[in-house]
Formats: sequence, C-alpha cells, structure tokens
Amino acid sequence: MILVLIGYMGSGKSSIGKKLAKKLNYDLIDLDDFIEEKEKATVKEIFENKGEIYFRKKEQAYLQELLSADKNIILSLGGGTPCFGDNMEQILKANNTLSIYLKASIPKLAKKLIKKKATRPLIAHIETEEALTEFIGKHLFERIPYYSKATHHVITDDKSKKEITKDVLKLL
Repeated sequence: MILVLIGYMGSGKSSIGKKLAKKLNYDLIDLDDFIEEKEKATVKEIFENKGEIYFRKKEQAYLQELLSADKNIILSLGGGTPCFGDNMEQILKANNTLSIYLKASIPKLAKKLIKKKATRPLIAHIETEEALTEFIGKHLFERIPYYSKATHHVITDDKSKKEITKDVLKLL
C-alpha cells in the first residue's frame, strides 16, 4: 500500500509520515528529498537554474514512478504537488494507494510557520504573523480544490502528533 500525505506546509506531513512509517514498518519517502537525490540538486537550485516548469515536470515524473512502486510506502508530498498537472488525478487512480489530507486551520498554520519561516523559502520574506496568515489564506484558497479531493481528511488542529497518527491509522 502507498499512503500519500497531502497538505499545506506545516500541516505535519513529514512528522506524521515518520510516525506512520515506524508504526507500519513502511518506507518513508519525502517527494522533495527524492527529487533532490535524483536530480543531485536542491529544490531551490532546480528552481533557480532550470525553472519551475522543469521542476514540475520532474516532480510529476517522479511522483508517477513512486505511485507505481510495488512496496509499502508513506509518501509525503510537497504542498504544491497535488495542484500541478494531473498529479491529484494520478494519485486518486493509482492502484493500492490511499490519499490523506492533513488539514490544519490557517491560524494554526501561521502560528507554527512564523517560527520556521527562515527555513521555508516561500515565506522567508514575510515579516509578521498577520501577513503570513493572509498569505496562507490566499494560497489555501487556490489549493483547497485539489487537497479536498483526497480520499480522507484528517483535522490536525489541537491534536498531538500521536493523536493525528492514531486518526490516520483508523482509516486503514
């Protein structure tokens, strides 16, 4: 089985993915890390040197490769992955695949991300939590139609990582 974790940055895809992989004894693959390994460059370098279109084409190809793998995987996607090309449709029609949207509210995402903005190029330039909240709101407005197609939705607000992991495991 392939469990695909979908959600906005800061929603817990990586941390919940680690817990799920450990509990289920699955491999954990972060799509961005996979791309960096295959391309021998960071996502930032790929964007800077080859452009977003090149990155999105590679992202789509590597996603397809992973979705056709015949092993147990927790696949953590980048926040934008479901929103480009037909990626979300490919996830939904892939065999033996379950997609889970880790859904966090805008205020919770902003509170969490303001502390980590230096490590997130997309939001590093944003100065205040208020401005970050507005940015996330606009971004989510564009992404929700894709995220909401996921097979299951798990609300993450006010839950521990352990509780969220339990909620996901109940879906299996």
